[in-house]
Amino acid sequence: MSYMPNVIAFRPRPAAEPLRRPSALIRAAREGQAGWRRERDLKRVLRSDHCPAPGTSLPRLRAEESALNNARLQHAADYDMHRHVMLMIAILAEMRAAVAGAPVPVRTSARIGAAMLASVGAVLSGPGTAIPAHP
Repeated sequence: MSYMPNVIAFRPRPAAEPLRRPSALIRAAREGQAGWRRERDLKRVLRSDHCPAPGTSLPRLRAEESALNNARLQHAADYDMHRHVMLMIAILAEMRAAVAGAPVPVRTSARIGAAMLASVGAVLSGPGTAIPAHP
């Protein structure tokens, strides 16, 4: 008999399309990782009162960054380069936090599972328990 949880944990997959941005923007975002403090900075970037769970804000960050990238490509007057760099820092940090926080499935062989069940059974069938030693 083996134990199978009813929850399947998957690692977050990257978005359908990779980010293709100028190297100066990516370099600035990578350098900004050193000063990033999730609890402080993510609330400010999202303009929110609380900090969401790792990875849950990625779609919102990617959508806003995509809008800013379109404004950059169109040379729009309202393009905010500082905001764009902050969003890129947040996206990189959230992707890293989502991957780090994702549970990794534990693989056990049938022998290890059987050995664990036997040891649990030995503990439960010891003196002073309500379970008989041999049914």
